[in-house]
Amino acid sequence: MPTIEVIPGVYQLMLAGVNMVLIAEEELTLIDTGVPGSLPGILNLLHRLGRSVEEITTVIITHNHVDHIGGLPELKKHTAAKVYAHEAALVDPPDDAPYPQGIRRLLRIPVLSPVRRRFVLGSGDIDVQLTGGEVLVPLGGLRVVHTPGHTPCSICLYSPLHRMLFVGDAMQRRRRKLQFPAKMVSIDLAMAVVSVGTLAQLDSEILVLGHGQPVRHGARAWVQALERTGVDTDHGD
Repeated sequence: MPTIEVIPGVYQLMLAGVNMVLIAEEELTLIDTGVPGSLPGILNLLHRLGRSVEEITTVIITHNHVDHIGGLPELKKHTAAKVYAHEAALVDPPDDAPYPQGIRRLLRIPVLSPVRRRFVLGSGDIDVQLTGGEVLVPLGGLRVVHTPGHTPCSICLYSPLHRMLFVGDAMQRRRRKLQFPAKMVSIDLAMAVVSVGTLAQLDSEILVLGHGQPVRHGARAWVQALERTGVDTDHGD
């Protein structure tokens, strides 16, 4: 259960290869909730920090894939936190879920109905529907950037104060490379490329992704190179 303190008070928690981010201020903010069964790992991190799950007042969902929302139902049993997600995250019926067609077919199989709930978000899961452009309280003002492509509801979060960008799965890091999101699990790769161009305009120094290690220095150059070439980029850390 690797945990990285990216900057003071901002912790990247990786469980089952998926990152969540805990922002520890007077109140706690959690970005994404990981796969089903992630709650013990979240509680462990909170215990090490001397904090409690009840202090989580804000949960922000970057996109509605099961590896990022799977822990939400269990988490909501332990906190009254408000859940923020893009309005396009609401999926009803599950045939419209933001997955490739093959997975959507699986979600229609009756035997999967007990677990289907973990794969989609309904109106009862989201307290605040975002559209992009909002500025949330954490980190001195966390700007919501709508970045469709990987999913229609994908958002990124940008802190101008810390020059820090949380991108979910809008892009990937593979060792010293940035990549566009994988085509096989993305709804509209062309739109994902456009969204990378939007992110390239932001003055970011630090990049925190939905999977893998953060980029701690020169993040904007990484993103700009990916936008400019349209292919993978190779840099030092």
